[in-house]
Amino acid sequence: MKVRFVLQVHLKPDREGDFLRLYDAIHRRVAQGVRGHIVHQLSQGIDDPLNWLITSEWEDLDTCMEWERSPEHRALVMPLRDCWDDAKATKYELRVETTH
Repeated sequence: MKVRFVLQVHLKPDREGDFLRLYDAIHRRVAQGVRGHIVHQLSQGIDDPLNWLITSEWEDLDTCMEWERSPEHRALVMPLRDCWDDAKATKYELRVETTH
């Protein structure tokens, strides 16, 4: 069953440039292909531009967790943590999907 990973972060003031530069490394790596990965998205808050949302969709929980626990993923994510003052990660099992 598909899984959606959601990471909500609140950036420290004046860290957007650093955040985007560091996120680009993850973006480029995922674009090369990661087993089980379907889509990855980065969104910025409209009402509060310091709020950011990173979402990714996976074929199943096992492949999501495999990537999340990998040393490669950790090395890519650790520098990002210096850019935010708050973060919350949640995983969801996809139950209903509607496409046009």
